[in-house]
Amino acid sequence: MGTERQHPSIEVVGEIAGEETIAIGGKIREIERLRKIYGRGRWRKMKGVAVIRLPDGTTSPAEVHRYESHGSGRKEFKIKRLLGDLR
Repeated sequence: MGTERQHPSIEVVGEIAGEETIAIGGKIREIERLRKIYGRGRWRKMKGVAVIRLPDGTTSPAEVHRYESHGSGRKEFKIKRLLGDLR
């Protein structure tokens, strides 16, 4: 997924559903680091549910958090928790 930071052997498969903003700008704990690495912008921390592919090849729905900014795009996907098995 380009320059996005995530575990190298975990892949987000498809779209992220049910996205919602959980923090904007100065309310993001890591805002200074994001600005230093990716530049200024209107940073948002988002969360949603996506299907991920685990290192062993299985897929599972998971809660995914990420940062995004106008002009920088989507950055740094994080898998927060697995939600169950896909059948």
